[in-house]
Amino acid sequence: MAPSESIEYEWIDGVERLEVYEPGGYQPVMINDLLHDRYPVLDKLGYGVNISSPSLPRRESSIIRALSGSSSTFQAAHTAIGARDAIPSILDEFDIQGPNGTYACYTLAPAQGNLREASFSLFPIQVARALAAKLTTAVSFVHSQGFVHGVIVDIHLRNVLVKFPSTFDELSIDQFREKFGEPELIPISRVDRKPLPPNIPSQAVLPLYLGKKAQEFTLADARGLVLSDFGEAFAPATGQRLGKDCNTPFPMRAIEAVFDPDAPLSYPSDIWSLGTAIWEILGMKFIFSESETRDAIVAQQIGVLGSRHFPPSWQKYWEQLITEQMGKDE
Repeated sequence: MAPSESIEYEWIDGVERLEVYEPGGYQPVMINDLLHDRYPVLDKLGYGVNISSPSLPRRESSIIRALSGSSSTFQAAHTAIGARDAIPSILDEFDIQGPNGTYACYTLAPAQGNLREASFSLFPIQVARALAAKLTTAVSFVHSQGFVHGVIVDIHLRNVLVKFPSTFDELSIDQFREKFGEPELIPISRVDRKPLPPNIPSQAVLPLYLGKKAQEFTLADARGLVLSDFGEAFAPATGQRLGKDCNTPFPMRAIEAVFDPDAPLSYPSDIWSLGTAIWEILGMKFIFSESETRDAIVAQQIGVLGSRHFPPSWQKYWEQLITEQMGKDE
């Protein structure tokens, strides 16, 4: 197949973009594949995590290892409330070679889902408070080690996971299948009905949901909170991210990223994301409207926070907005 040839596949709802199964894209993985001569693939928890590309640094695993191996006064003082165990630990790390390239892989303990997936209802209030406290402790620990979680992939409920109870590790493969069912497979086909190329699997796998509803969460679940997704984490002392580098959706974006786009971002942007995440844990609704215009969202932020919390540059933005509105009213 020529690299420039574009192939269209029949749409399958709930799975990854099949067109990304190409050189430099996703690795075809099927149920019962054996990775690294050790790890059998039982099911699929999600997708879109990694592609084969030499331009993508392996920063996430190195940052997780740095956090997991951290030794500090903060860590010692917060062991009792589980600061460090809210950070994932890498169990193994290896490369696999496939038809679309070489892939960096690492194994982590599985989680029963993220908090956004659980948001069919409200968390019990004591559980919500415990989740907020554990998430705050996790972010504080990350900051104490000199890292910012990220300004492109920030702190939100989809990257806040909850561990399984220890009994999950005791399940055999047959017991796992009995408890969670067989994988749901859907045949992949091209729009033009031609044979599939070798760099795409023959079947798509729908993600398996292992979680539960918010109302069913317990304090034990809250103690198992894990902050994940450190692929865009950085150390402000050695690296720089500017406000204009922030791709977070506007309603969730820290105000300094909006009003000082050329200024470096740092720990405060994480605190902003943490605050909005805590609000969402307590109310299962984002604090600012996600369907309003940019100007309406800024007005909401000023109404909630007061203008004194905004950087000086917001005044110029606000004056320009008023001038534009007056021009429309004339």
